[in-house]
Amino acid sequence: MTRERRKPKKINQFRRKKRRPCFFCVEKKELDYKDINFVKRFITDRGKIAPRRISGCCALHQRMVAKVVKRTRQLGLVPYMVE
Repeated sequence: MTRERRKPKKINQFRRKKRRPCFFCVEKKELDYKDINFVKRFITDRGKIAPRRISGCCALHQRMVAKVVKRTRQLGLVPYMVE
């Protein structure tokens, strides 16, 4: 009697996940520097601007997010660094 050896199934570990759509493109929401709680969504716990892969924005809106975060920092609404 011969046993058939089954090959283990290959797990496709390099398969890319489907990118979620941009929040601003879907919701048609405007970004305003005066809405501090919304701006803080795009800042990490260390005070850095969150990258695109984390914030979920397209390139156009990520540039807008960066400008708004920098503007809020300059006005003193959001700190530059969190200690």
